[in-house]
Amino acid sequence: MTLEQQLSVLVKAAVKALYNVDAEDGQIQLQKTRPEFEGNITLVVFPFVKLARKAPAQVAEEIGHWILDNGQGLVAKYNAVQGFLNLVIDDAFWVKQLEAIDSEANYGQQPSRDKLMMVEYSSPNTNKPLHLGHVRNNLLGYSIAKIQEANGWKVVKTNIVNDRGIHICKSMLAWLKFGNGETPETSGKKGDHLIGDYYVRFDKEYKAQIAELMAKGMDEETAKREAPLMLEAQEMLRKWEANDPEVRSLWEKMNSWVYAGFDETYQRMGVSFDKIYYESNTYLEGKSEVEKGLASGAFYRREDGSVWADLTKDGLDEKLLLRSDGTSVYMTQDIGTAKLRFQDYPIDKMVYVVGNEQEYHFKVLSILLDRLGFPFGKELVHFSYGMVELPNGKMKSREGTVVDADDLMDKMVEDAKEISKDKVNTLQGITEDEANEIARKVGLGALKYFILKVDPRKNMLFNPAESIDFNGNTGPFIQYTYARIQSVLRKAAGLEPEQAGHAVSTLDPKELALIQRLCEYPAIVRNAGDNFSPAVICNYAYDLACDFNSFYHDLSILNEKDEQKRALRLLLAKNVAKVLASSMSLLGIEMPERM
Repeated sequence: MTLEQQLSVLVKAAVKALYNVDAEDGQIQLQKTRPEFEGNITLVVFPFVKLARKAPAQVAEEIGHWILDNGQGLVAKYNAVQGFLNLVIDDAFWVKQLEAIDSEANYGQQPSRDKLMMVEYSSPNTNKPLHLGHVRNNLLGYSIAKIQEANGWKVVKTNIVNDRGIHICKSMLAWLKFGNGETPETSGKKGDHLIGDYYVRFDKEYKAQIAELMAKGMDEETAKREAPLMLEAQEMLRKWEANDPEVRSLWEKMNSWVYAGFDETYQRMGVSFDKIYYESNTYLEGKSEVEKGLASGAFYRREDGSVWADLTKDGLDEKLLLRSDGTSVYMTQDIGTAKLRFQDYPIDKMVYVVGNEQEYHFKVLSILLDRLGFPFGKELVHFSYGMVELPNGKMKSREGTVVDADDLMDKMVEDAKEISKDKVNTLQGITEDEANEIARKVGLGALKYFILKVDPRKNMLFNPAESIDFNGNTGPFIQYTYARIQSVLRKAAGLEPEQAGHAVSTLDPKELALIQRLCEYPAIVRNAGDNFSPAVICNYAYDLACDFNSFYHDLSILNEKDEQKRALRLLLAKNVAKVLASSMSLLGIEMPERM
C-alpha cells in the first residue's frame, strides 16, 4: 500500500471518528508539502470544513491530532496552517520503503495490461542516408516503445520504409546517367551514402536544366515540369508501377545497398524493430481501398482521371489519392499500410512517431480510414514532435546540407574520447578496447540524452558541444554518477547493504531526500507513458543524480563508523544506481561501469 493510500485510510477513519461522516475518495486531496513548511505530504482540509462546521485551522488541528494518536507511528508530527495539514512521515516508514524498493528487481515497471500498442518510427526514404532529423525520430520512437513496455503494454516496434516513388526514381536515374557502374564496394562508401550522393546529383543537374529552359524564355513553373530529367524520372516511376523488369532490377539492387547501410546505422544507434513494412508492398492495398471508396461514393474522379477525397465538410480541403496516370501518393500507401497492420496484429493503440510537419497528413489519414469503414480510423495517435534545427537553419536533403547520422555518431564518440581521456587514464589496468567502449557509451549517451531531454513537441537546436559536458543536465553527468556509485560498491565488497534495518532511527535530510526521490519513480514512469514524453524520464534521472551527488558530498559512506548508517547508505547508493540504470535504459542509454 502506497503512502497516499495509507494516509487516505487514516483520514477517512479520522473524519468518521471526529465528525461521524463517511469521507469520499474525491474529498481526500493529498499533495507534496511546499518547501517553506515542515512536512512531507499535505492534506487539504477544506472539503471537510462544512461537514465539521468548524474553522479550517481547527479542522486541520483535530485531524492531525487524531492521526498522530491513531496512525501506528506512520506520522511523526504535524503542523496546521489554515486549511492545510502538513504531515511529517516517520523515518521508519522511509527505511521500509527503501527496503521494498531494493526487493523489487523491476522496480518502477507496471503490471501487464494485456493490450498491444504498435509504435511506428524511422520511416526512412531509400534515396538518402539517415540524418539528424531521423536520429531524433528514431530515439523518440524507441524510447516511447520502451516506456510503454514499462507501463505494461505489449509493444510492437515497426518501421515503414519509403522504398518507392518519384524521389527513389531520382536517385536511380542519376546513378544510371552519371554513376559509371559505381558500387559501395568500388566507392568505399556505405550504400545509403552512395545513393544519397546521387539524389543530390539529380537535384544539381535538374536545377541546371531549369535554369537553361528559363534562359530560353520559359517561365519557372513550366521549366520545372518540362525539364528532361524530371520527365524521365516520372516515366521511370510509371515503368516501376508497371513492373518493368529492367527498372525493377535496378531498384532492387540499389535498395539492397541502402538497406545494408540502414541496418549498420540502426545497430550502432541502438534501435531495433519487430516488424518492417515496405511501401512497395503496401501501396497496392491502398490503391485497392481507394478504388472501393470510389465505387461506394466516398471519393470521386476528376476529368483528368485523378481520384480525390472531398474533406471540406470536415473543415479541411480536397485530398489527392491517385494521380491522373494512376500512380499512388503517400496517403494511398498509408491507407494500405494501416490496413495490413491491423490484419497482422490485434492492435489496441496505433502510434505514429512523425514530425509536426505532417500533422495535416495524419488528420486526413484518420478521416479517410474512418470513411472507408475501418473501426480503428479515429483511434490513431499521431505523436507529433518538433524539428531539429542547426545554428544555420533547417537541413535540406536535396542540397546535401544535412547532418549525417553516421558522421554525427562518429563525432560524438570522438569528442567523448577526447574529453574523457584524462579521466580514463586514471583508471588502473584499463585496456584500449575498454577505453573505446567507454567512449562509445558516453558519446552516444550524450547524443541521446541531449535530444530526448527536450520536450518532444518543441523544436530544438542541436549543439554537440553542450551535450558532451560532464557537468550539468547531460547524459555523461548521469553516467558518471552511476559509475561513481559502482566504484563505491566495489570498494564496499564484503559489506552487506541488505542488512540495513529499523535500528536507524533518524535519517539525515540528504538521505531522506534520496529515498523520497526513489519513491517517485513508478509515478514518473506512468507520467512519461501517459504523455509519451521521454523528457519526463530525463528530468527525473538528472534530479536523482543531483540528489545523490549532494548526498555523496555531505555524507560519508565507506568511512561511516556506525555500521547501521553505513549499511543504509550503501543500500541507498545501490538502489540509486539501479533506478538510474533503469531510467536511462528507457532512453536507450547504456551505463558504463567505470569512467
